[in-house]
Amino acid sequence: MREIAIVGGGPSGSMCGEGLARAGFEVTLFDEHLAWEKPCGGGLTQKAIEAYPFLLKGPHPKKLIHSVELISSRGHRARLDLDQPIVVYSRAVLNGLLLDRAAAAGCRVVRSRVTQVDTSGKRARLSTGGAEHTTDFVVLAAGARNTLLPDTRPLRPNDLEMTLGYFVPAQADSIQVKFLRGFEGYLWSFPRCDHLSAGICGSMARYTSQELRQHLHDFMREEQIETTRARFYSHVLPSPQTQTLRARRVVGRNWALVGDAAAWVDPITGEGLYYALRSGDLLAQSLTAGAPQDYPARVRADFSADLELAACIAPRFYRGRFLGGAVTTRMIQFAERSITFRALMADLFRGAQDYRSLRRRLWAQLGVTLTEVVSSLLNLRPASPEALPAARGPRAEG
Repeated sequence: MREIAIVGGGPSGSMCGEGLARAGFEVTLFDEHLAWEKPCGGGLTQKAIEAYPFLLKGPHPKKLIHSVELISSRGHRARLDLDQPIVVYSRAVLNGLLLDRAAAAGCRVVRSRVTQVDTSGKRARLSTGGAEHTTDFVVLAAGARNTLLPDTRPLRPNDLEMTLGYFVPAQADSIQVKFLRGFEGYLWSFPRCDHLSAGICGSMARYTSQELRQHLHDFMREEQIETTRARFYSHVLPSPQTQTLRARRVVGRNWALVGDAAAWVDPITGEGLYYALRSGDLLAQSLTAGAPQDYPARVRADFSADLELAACIAPRFYRGRFLGGAVTTRMIQFAERSITFRALMADLFRGAQDYRSLRRRLWAQLGVTLTEVVSSLLNLRPASPEALPAARGPRAEG
């Protein structure tokens, strides 16, 4: 196996192409858009920066965010101060950066749309308009809704979420995330270098675009975010069910899926960039080792087991109830009034707290959390956000 074709030039395809080219493979990457402004927040959490430090240290324009404001459906607010920033890129800038790194490593980048992939023969065949290409192995990094998938089914509506929003010519220094009552998704405002990305995501199986757009307009009006000169966008992203993550076939004899095509997105937070980068990297490692069949095991050991747990938690997180109120409302009230719980939430949002150890940490801190909440209520004022210590909750310990 020497010749490898990659379909899709986003973070997963570019990262995979860079790794394979550096290992000496002949890599051709096909993408019809190349660096484009994909509609998403564009946030990179601590685990992404620790794995790929060039994303923080490089000269490309980026926004470092040190606080997140959570808003409940009833208007409660809690601010999370982060001791390690969330790094926010414009997707056009991020995609361009990663494509340039792939090209510098020796990857051939071709601006062309792949219309068909055939993996039934000894060598895979790709069609790009009127041209045909053959390759030893094909990597599909073309997103959640591509129809090129060999030997596996496209994602269904209950494994997808619709995102829509606006690129707004405005400035801010904090991320905002708002939850709605009984709503499986959330609203957001992500500051970038020269604009805001304000949007909403919700299950395709549950909500129409009209419903999402109405919720978004209400949110933007409440937060005084202007739409006058804003540019509208919409897109479809994975939001996988547990069984999909467990059963989805992601590698075959001469093909593999990475990133959104493999449905590797956090079903609770919607984070996808880290898993796109990491899956592309892990596939490159597997192919370099001459063992593509080891790719699913590498991914499971790294992150997919945690995503499966998140998929189990997600319905209860968004639609469940606790102490007579919505889970998301109680979560924000606790974060508003408990320094200990606020530190836990900060770790979760900045990517330093995984789901596998989350329950253990919640139980270990429950007594302290409840004491702080009750004390704050008796004092008739919330715990001060300025009193929040550096959030240091261990990623793999309770």
